[in-house]
Amino acid sequence: MSKLVGIWGNPYIDLESVLDTSPLDDIDEEVCYGLPQVEVSYTGGSLKWLGVAAPWVVEDEYVDLGHVIEEFSREEFEKLVSLADDPSIFDAARYQEYEFGDETDHPLNRKQMLYLKYTYGVYFPWKAAYHLLENVRWEDKHSGAGKDFSEEAKRVFPKTVAYIKSLPFREIGRCVIFGIEANDHATLHRDSEPGKDLGIPQCINICPRADKEFYLCDADDDEVVQVQSRLFWFNDMDYHGVDPAPYFRYSIRIDGMFEPSFVEELQNKFGRKRRTRRHPV
Repeated sequence: MSKLVGIWGNPYIDLESVLDTSPLDDIDEEVCYGLPQVEVSYTGGSLKWLGVAAPWVVEDEYVDLGHVIEEFSREEFEKLVSLADDPSIFDAARYQEYEFGDETDHPLNRKQMLYLKYTYGVYFPWKAAYHLLENVRWEDKHSGAGKDFSEEAKRVFPKTVAYIKSLPFREIGRCVIFGIEANDHATLHRDSEPGKDLGIPQCINICPRADKEFYLCDADDDEVVQVQSRLFWFNDMDYHGVDPAPYFRYSIRIDGMFEPSFVEELQNKFGRKRRTRRHPV
């Protein structure tokens, strides 16, 4: 039996047999041409501080921004916020009360992230992250209320946006291109804890080249599954990460709520078959 939480007894669901893959080559060309035309950001530098990294990677040599900033002196704090878009919103006398980075009230801008990287060796796994459709907080990543793809995304990535809109989502709460540089790795982490959510978080991941080196790992570090599909759904209650490779890689993650008919189709195709018990004649 698999030790992964998985989906209906599967480590992940390979969606290539149920979704149209014909546009993926065009999407790959569009993404690679479009990314140089937009402002990408770093992300993932505080996974250890957020408490979502796998326990056995917490003490590795890669420096987490949250751990660095919580040890700041007032002088160090003042240097960091001097690079903020609006330094005047910060009170240096309260420097120990502020939190910075992903999932906080004070996301870091590019100047601040580069400063932390250059000065303190902070490691940011994804150095080419771009939101096609923005979410404010992690908790709202499945809700499409009041959201739409940005005008820039529609202009620079029209084929990609059109394809994503054609996918069987009832609503989309977040859509991100996650790009990882050559020789970098994505910190092994999980997005939610098993048992806390009643349902399986729904997402579709697009990796047109099937070269991301994305993998899943169980909570005891006993089972590792490499994902080599161009279209897949995985359970983000499982630890997941990206192995290093000597070239740039990316994938597109879409979070939201599937159409009920699509869930039923997947359950029929990938769900465990119920065993029927024979009664004696």
